Amino acid sequence: MIEDQLTPVITEVREAHCFDEKALDGYLSKNMSGYEGALKVWQFEGGQSNPTFLLESGESRYVLRKKPPGELLPKAHAVEREFKVMDALRESEVPVPNVRVLCQDENIIGTPFYVMEHVEGRVSREASLPEMSPSERGSIYDSMNDILAKLHRTDFASVGLGKFGKAGEYIPRQVALWIKQYRAAQTEVIPAMEALVEFLPKRIPSEDLTAIAHGDYRLENTVLHPSEPRIVAILDWELCTLGHPLADLAYNTMPYRLPEGEENSFGGLDLELLGIPTEEDYVRSYASRAGRGEIVDWPFYQVFAQFRLAAICQGVYKRGLQGNASSDHALERGAKAKMLAETGWQIAQEKMDA
Repeated sequence: MIEDQLTPVITEVREAHCFDEKALDGYLSKNMSGYEGALKVWQFEGGQSNPTFLLESGESRYVLRKKPPGELLPKAHAVEREFKVMDALRESEVPVPNVRVLCQDENIIGTPFYVMEHVEGRVSREASLPEMSPSERGSIYDSMNDILAKLHRTDFASVGLGKFGKAGEYIPRQVALWIKQYRAAQTEVIPAMEALVEFLPKRIPSEDLTAIAHGDYRLENTVLHPSEPRIVAILDWELCTLGHPLADLAYNTMPYRLPEGEENSFGGLDLELLGIPTEEDYVRSYASRAGRGEIVDWPFYQVFAQFRLAAICQGVYKRGLQGNASSDHALERGAKAKMLAETGWQIAQEKMDA
C-alpha cells in the first residue's frame, strides 16, 4: 500500500493493538454524523505513543487515535487532550484536522479514543526532505516556522483553552515532571542524564511566557499539501499544553543540534545547498513573526529540549521492553535516550559553563 516515500505507511492492525472492530462500528453508527458503516481498519506505522488507525467507511476516510494497551505512565497518552486542542483550534490560523467524536468509555474498544477526518497529503519522516528541491525545502520550512509563530500568537483564552494548563512557571514544572517520568521508566544509569537532572533545576531562566505549546512540533508531525510545498495540517497534539513558546521552538530546531549521523540530524549537511535555513535564520524568522526581539538564554532551551526528549524516549524504550509500544521500532528508537542526554549535557558544558 506504499506509493512512495512520502505516503504514510499503512499495515494490517498489529496483534498487540487489535480491538473489537464491530463494537467500534456500532459506536460510530450511533455517535458520528454521516458515518456509513461497512468499516475497514488499517494501522499507521509510527506514532510511538498512541496507536493510530485509518478507518474506511464507504467513500469516507477517518483517522482513529487511541491509548495503547497495558500499564501506562501517569498522565501519558492523553488522547482526550489531543481532541480538545484540535477542536479549539479548528477556526484559528493553525491548520488542524477536523475532529469528529471523542469516546472516553473504555468498554467500547478497550481504551479511550477519538476520530478525526483524514487529511489527504504527504508526510516526510526525514528532516532533510530528500524528495524535494531546494526551493521546495525552503518553502516547507518557512511554512512550518510561520505556523509555529501563529500557534504561539493564538489567544488561548479566546479559543477556550484558558484552563488547558497552568499559566506561568512552565519550565520549572516541566523539568520536575520529566525527571519524575524518567525515573518511572529508568532501566539503567545514564551519567549524562544524571548530570542534567542535577543541572537543569538550578539554571531555569527568569523570563516566564505562556502560549499554546504543541510539545512535539517537528516535520514528521505535519501533513504536506499533496502537490504544493506547504503544510496543511499539524498532527500529534498529545503533549500540547499551555507552556513556554521557546521550549516549543527549541524542540522544533533539534535537527540542528543532533550529532552527525543520527536520524534527522542536519550535522554535516550543506544547508545552503539544500535550501534549508540555518538555525540562526530560522530562529530570527520565528522571532520576527512572533513579535519579539532577541531571544535570550537560548542554550538553556536547547539543553531542556534534549533532556525532555531523552526522558520521552526512555518511556518508549520501557514500553518496548514490556511489549505494548505502538511501533515495532520502539526498542531501537527508545534506546536513543543516552545519545540525547549526552548531546544536551555537551551543549550545557559548551554554551552555559556547566
